[in-house]
Amino acid sequence: MNNKSNKYCSGRVIDLGPEPGPLIFADLHIHSRFSRATSKQMGIEALDYWGKRKGIGLLGTGDFTHPEYYKELKEELEADPSGFYRFRRSGSEVLFIPSAEISNIYKQGGKVRRVHTILIARSLETVGEINRLLASRGNVASDGRPILGFSARQLCKLVREIDPETLVIPAHIWTPWFSVLGERSGFDSLAECFEEELPHIAAVETGLSSDPEMNWRLSQLDNVAIISNSDAHSPSKIGRECNAFQGPLTWKVLRETLRNRDRQRFRFTVEFFPEEGKYHWPGHSACGMAVPPEKYQALNGCCPVCHKPLTGGVASRVEALADRPPGFIPEHAVPSVHLVPLEEIIGEALGQGPATKKVQRAWDQLVLGGGNELNVLLFMSREALSELAGENVAEAVMRVRRGEVLTVAGYDGIYGKVKILV
Repeated sequence: MNNKSNKYCSGRVIDLGPEPGPLIFADLHIHSRFSRATSKQMGIEALDYWGKRKGIGLLGTGDFTHPEYYKELKEELEADPSGFYRFRRSGSEVLFIPSAEISNIYKQGGKVRRVHTILIARSLETVGEINRLLASRGNVASDGRPILGFSARQLCKLVREIDPETLVIPAHIWTPWFSVLGERSGFDSLAECFEEELPHIAAVETGLSSDPEMNWRLSQLDNVAIISNSDAHSPSKIGRECNAFQGPLTWKVLRETLRNRDRQRFRFTVEFFPEEGKYHWPGHSACGMAVPPEKYQALNGCCPVCHKPLTGGVASRVEALADRPPGFIPEHAVPSVHLVPLEEIIGEALGQGPATKKVQRAWDQLVLGGGNELNVLLFMSREALSELAGENVAEAVMRVRRGEVLTVAGYDGIYGKVKILV
């Protein structure tokens, strides 16, 4: 079975018009070099530099639980009047907010649960208290994303007791292996996981393999904000998914905007086309087999080639838990725009790999001319795009804005593909 779409993606574009005033793009979930499988460049100086080039105004620090990284954060960041932080040695406009991801692995209801959760703290002082508590409950020094042996519900309660303003956000909520609604190790509802702590969950994160439109199909998510972040492991991936807020932005405004799902301030999210995520469809990478969600149940979750269990996909899991039809839009839904990273767009337009010198030169030229990558992708005129990078690149960017792409769905840890100039 192939995982190619047979039509253009549609219904995924919002009309932004001209640049709508002071937008702050926030990427709240990344990792530092202290997490496994991350770039050694993932430190504050590089994050500040790349945040500016990408167009990110507010960036999560990632990994604040790691003792060495926490020490760096205290040395390299200084408080800003907004309630956020700035890199001490830079005149950049990029702001930072303390963030971390926790992996809770525990038994509940006779099943092993593996739930990843983002913590966002209002201050480094709060972080110090959280770190001392978590260090008494597990090993926080072994990895930037520590593994703790108690429940996600307990995590929520513990950090709120330290500071009730701390944001607790379930991460990439559909990933099969490590998420609150994941097929292999999660729950069927947020309530089942968080129980009495559920009212304190302000938001959930889509992950690369789902988008808000998919999440709107679950009424249980109506009372939380749906946010998107990059989960970047290298500087160039920052901002590949993020959130657009109407400025000015402060800690208090951010927290209340998410709590109240305020559409006047939370303008939209920036998304991958979810098919590009590496767990969008069920599949089995060893056999090169991707299975459409509608076929998954008919196969009893088994690979049609080797008959071993398939790794479930986000699309099939959403289908299993959804209580609304595709295309349903809740009354207070925050819209989204679907983009492709600029270097991938340029690479396809020029017939070159994204990492080639020719593509990187064109990327640099466009970002210099447009101010930053997000401005190029969202707002730069076709004429300016064509003048700086040529007609093919301009046409490719405009097609992405209109959602006119073909997709090949990712599965079982293999990223999907987006085809533009077809």
